[in-house]
Amino acid sequence: MTTGRIAGARRPAWAWALALVAVAAAASPLIACWLTNPDDQRLVDLDVYRTGGWALLRGLPVYDVITPAPQLLPFTYPPVAAMLAVPLAAMSWPVAQWVWTIAVVAVLAVTVRHAFRAFLDGVRGALAAPALFAVLCAACMYLMPIRDQVRFGQVDLFLLALCLLDCVVRRPWWPRGMLIGLATAVKLTPGVFLVYLAVTAFAPRDAGPGRSGAGPSGPRQRHGSTGQRHGSTGQRHGSTGQRHGSTGQPAGDTAQRRALLMAVFTAAVLTLLPFLVITDDARDFWFGALLDSERLGANAATTNQSLRGMLLRLYLPDALTSAVWLAAVAAVGWYGFRRARRAYLDGETMTAVALTGLMAVLLSPVAWIHHIAWIVVVVAAVAGSGRDPVRLLVAAGVWLYYVLPIPWWGVSIKALEIPILSPVAGKIVQNAFGLGAIGLVWLLGSWLPRRRAAVTTAAAVPAAKA
Repeated sequence: MTTGRIAGARRPAWAWALALVAVAAAASPLIACWLTNPDDQRLVDLDVYRTGGWALLRGLPVYDVITPAPQLLPFTYPPVAAMLAVPLAAMSWPVAQWVWTIAVVAVLAVTVRHAFRAFLDGVRGALAAPALFAVLCAACMYLMPIRDQVRFGQVDLFLLALCLLDCVVRRPWWPRGMLIGLATAVKLTPGVFLVYLAVTAFAPRDAGPGRSGAGPSGPRQRHGSTGQRHGSTGQRHGSTGQRHGSTGQPAGDTAQRRALLMAVFTAAVLTLLPFLVITDDARDFWFGALLDSERLGANAATTNQSLRGMLLRLYLPDALTSAVWLAAVAAVGWYGFRRARRAYLDGETMTAVALTGLMAVLLSPVAWIHHIAWIVVVVAAVAGSGRDPVRLLVAAGVWLYYVLPIPWWGVSIKALEIPILSPVAGKIVQNAFGLGAIGLVWLLGSWLPRRRAAVTTAAAVPAAKA
């Protein structure tokens, strides 16, 4: 019988303490590598955040200040991010490096614990879950997007954790939606979760499950159980399970509507606040810096794995590139958000979150490789409860694909200048992570529901014969 509590809470505290020690040990080679490289190459994005906070402390224009040579990087985030970076600027540079790096590892551990909750809660034995947790954290630490989080001192993992926790924690102590609003205000790309909340909040009453069958008058029974999801425990988002509404009730999900309103309210407050406190900087960002995508770096560089980045590397005429990009954004966005809503209605919240995270990568004009930190949630969604060996094998394949530096292999192939092979194969391999993200949208949106249905059907046949 499931109770909705995290099963790991019943396991000995010392086992979890040992698991955390193992996680720290797994992270130590990365930390040692990136905190001992040349000072001017170390955690360069953290230096950008500190520079924004430093400019505020000294009354300088935030969007005119750049980091020291040789990086010369400008501050590219909304003005509220500069306000939040003031404590980092108040620290010495060595202290800030250690504080931030330790925080990245800690946030990754929190992310893994919640993303892989169905897997971790499904294992038996007092030591099994802590041991599996340590293994999963170590594996995720060496995904290339996560390695880059440590290398550059990036903020993406923090924003991912905010959105993930807001979507999956069962009984949050904060108003649900507030963390998504905060993440959106700090860096605009988490705004895709506003779309996710909207499409799930106003889902029509007659939205039945994709392949399992349900009537239009009420919620279906998921996978033959009474309110228990396949490989999961507890109720989704604290709602009553009445997703499709009864007679006389408004369509959609009331809890999701409240979360949407809170997210929009939080994002709006944190966006407007700088206009009252640092008016000039707020104006400079929203009416200047935001419109200059080149402030982010070379948009056609290999590290930009968004739809637009891949199209820019085709070097088509600008007008054609823009037209194709807008069409691709519309098509991928329509499919991705539609499938995310379907997953949510089917009780597969982690799949819905993973799909929405991939939308942040693909639809953004610029998505560097470290932005694909959402791959942690994707692997967790594919693995599920860990009871299906096929899903585990596919999850392992996805993990391995994003551990390897495949896009840089494409750069090497292009450098060989072999006719036909270098320009064609090289460019395809160079776009490997972006193309892989497109494939993962299909995997989560189409293959995974069919696989779940097949496993459920196979399990139901012996029960029916009995």
